[in-house]
Amino acid sequence: MIAHVRGRVAEVTLSSAVVEVGGVGLEVMCTPGTLAGLRAGGEATVPTSLVVREDSLTLFGFADADERDVFELVQTASGVGPKLAQAMLAVLDPDQLRTAVAGDDTKTLTKVPGIGQKGAQRIVLELKDRIGAPAGGGTAPAPSAPAAPWREQVHQGLVGLGWPARDADRAVDAVAPVADQGESDVATLLRAALRSLSKS
Repeated sequence: MIAHVRGRVAEVTLSSAVVEVGGVGLEVMCTPGTLAGLRAGGEATVPTSLVVREDSLTLFGFADADERDVFELVQTASGVGPKLAQAMLAVLDPDQLRTAVAGDDTKTLTKVPGIGQKGAQRIVLELKDRIGAPAGGGTAPAPSAPAAPWREQVHQGLVGLGWPARDADRAVDAVAPVADQGESDVATLLRAALRSLSKS
């Protein structure tokens, strides 16, 4: 297993980053929240999980090791593959996931695109005894983005997760008051936008 990659960030796209390691550019699939903390040209250490399939090797990257561990754990639930596991972490941070599973909160889990009521119930049933208690402090927030670019970053993140551009525009407008109150962390605003979409 490749536990992490460290090197210069050569490129950041809507859904992945390319990290140069020993002269090789490794594409790492990341959530919008993780990508918000990476800057092209900067150095980064990205915890990773390698998903092996018959026809592909895909490297998933995370903000920290806890996020990676939760990504790997939720895939042990039936019906949860790497794409859905990544979507879960795009909507909910690790502690929010633990709280939802421990508290039988299927409503929170169904906010994740691709998880219905039955799927949420199955995830709770299969993971409740294994996911552990919330860490309580959580992780350090991703570096704050400048106030102006947050709209584009959140919009791109939503489109990258599969939402239509029109819905993404509406969700960005819905969380604008939160940003106006001084919240400039893209990961936080993205989660707020996803919650807005789940209610509509």
